[in-house]
Amino acid sequence: MDVLVLIGRVLFVVLFFSSAFGHFTQTDAMTDYARSRGLPQPRVAVLAGGVVLAVGGLSVLLGVWADLGALLLVIMLVPTAFLMHQFWKETDPQAQQGEMIHFNKDLALAGAALMLFAFFAHVDELGLTITGPLFTGL
Repeated sequence: MDVLVLIGRVLFVVLFFSSAFGHFTQTDAMTDYARSRGLPQPRVAVLAGGVVLAVGGLSVLLGVWADLGALLLVIMLVPTAFLMHQFWKETDPQAQQGEMIHFNKDLALAGAALMLFAFFAHVDELGLTITGPLFTGL
């Protein structure tokens, strides 16, 4: 079972690592998009978002305070869904559909990360992790 949990963690974080990579390699384009969505200090937000995605993903992958890493991902995903993917404001049907997909993806991933947070914080036999949970007894 430990190996299955590890494989699940690896598969789960692939998206976060590729997104973090994009935050650092396509910073200008992502900054322009964040600016178009009205984010204050969009460049700082893009770079900080990349750091949170990378740190949270690495924490979950390696099992170093994986509960904290999962919580970081939730903290990143929920505001991103509501601030960056406001499908209800789109007038073009294609743009609205694309933003709705991203909104729903972010919420679904936040839900999965929240479940991982609970799993890592409350399960005694985590298996294949470097450290135990940071949060216990919540």
